[in-house]
Amino acid sequence: MSPARNQKFSGRAKSSAVAPRSATRVKITVASQPPLTGRFVALDFETADYERDSACALCVVVVEDQTVVKTWNTLIRPPRSSFCFTHLHGIAWSDVKDKPSFAELWPEIGTLLDGVDFIAAHNASFDRSVLNACCRSAAFKEPAKPYLCTVKVARTLWNLRPTKLPDVCRHLDIPLKHHDATSDAQACARILVTARQQGHDYAHLLKKHSLRPV
Repeated sequence: MSPARNQKFSGRAKSSAVAPRSATRVKITVASQPPLTGRFVALDFETADYERDSACALCVVVVEDQTVVKTWNTLIRPPRSSFCFTHLHGIAWSDVKDKPSFAELWPEIGTLLDGVDFIAAHNASFDRSVLNACCRSAAFKEPAKPYLCTVKVARTLWNLRPTKLPDVCRHLDIPLKHHDATSDAQACARILVTARQQGHDYAHLLKKHSLRPV
């Protein structure tokens, strides 16, 4: 037992409690996100085989607000000559063997992506994985852009099931030649423009339906 407990005091004991100090308020300022410019790209990849770095076709559609201002498409020579999906997109090795590689095309692709608010795609997780894999294979930095998935948009806004691209295009009366990169990318852009025309701004759609970062 400590000596303090055996000590006797005459009179009223003095309180040893220390008055609490008032809490210091710290103001935390959260940086606000810059407003969207209304410029985005819708893109679609076609691949040669099951590996994500096997892009053999790409279309990029640039949209400003509700207007398509540029459509850029290309065939791409993948790193291997094996083709597993010719029956879907009609592209074979003979069509691309003399075309530029992704690495050769990247300066132009990167320019198209500069300054956009986001990248849109139908089943965007697939197209993001292809773009990232192609960038890694070519030793380029992956684009640091948010991705908006029009599959998620269609399910929420129009309660569609199933939500494959032909199903959504049929519902919205959008022309489509499925597995043609240009047609698919243009359709994706038109899905978002339709949503915008129905009163759903891009900032809200991006907040609700963007992909989680990888």
